[in-house]
Amino acid sequence: METSKTKTCTECTFDRGGTEPYYTRPMAAGLPDLVDCARLAEEAAVLERTYELRDLPRLKELLAQPQGVVNASFAFSKLASGRPGARIAVRAAPVLICQRCMQGFAFPVEGGSDVEIADDATDAASDPERELFSARGGMVSLRELAEEELLLALPVAPACSIPLTCGNAPDLTIDAPEDSEQEQMRRPFSALQDLLKKR
Repeated sequence: METSKTKTCTECTFDRGGTEPYYTRPMAAGLPDLVDCARLAEEAAVLERTYELRDLPRLKELLAQPQGVVNASFAFSKLASGRPGARIAVRAAPVLICQRCMQGFAFPVEGGSDVEIADDATDAASDPERELFSARGGMVSLRELAEEELLLALPVAPACSIPLTCGNAPDLTIDAPEDSEQEQMRRPFSALQDLLKKR
């Protein structure tokens, strides 16, 4: 019995003759990011990927903490126009920077949309309900698709959901007026009446 990870039992004949060691091809390190969108559309392929938020460059400036992942799925199809398209769905819970208090808060989000893929970025989408995504030589980056979809799902100005408990938000409470101030508020014309009595 061989101990190498790339060898099987030396007695195995598998689908060829002889008893020489059988060498297997090592598995690829990680799943590909660049994919042939036309081929995937023809096959109606559905892919799933998980990306670290810290690896999404356009998202970095919005994050209070780099931890977390985005789970994305890509359902490819061939559109009536003949172009490849995809239904993209993302799910994540990034820690964003609140624009009121500048503190971090978790923002669970799910989003999804349909895109049409074309090599020429100046072309218009054949379906007005689909966003046009530019391919490079027929290849698209799944990471870029997921990042774009996540950015679209996030608010333009992230903020904690409850202002009064928002990190370092200013104190919005108003001190109650003193008794003398309340009396003046109830009798705003009392000084004018006193003046008229003296005449």
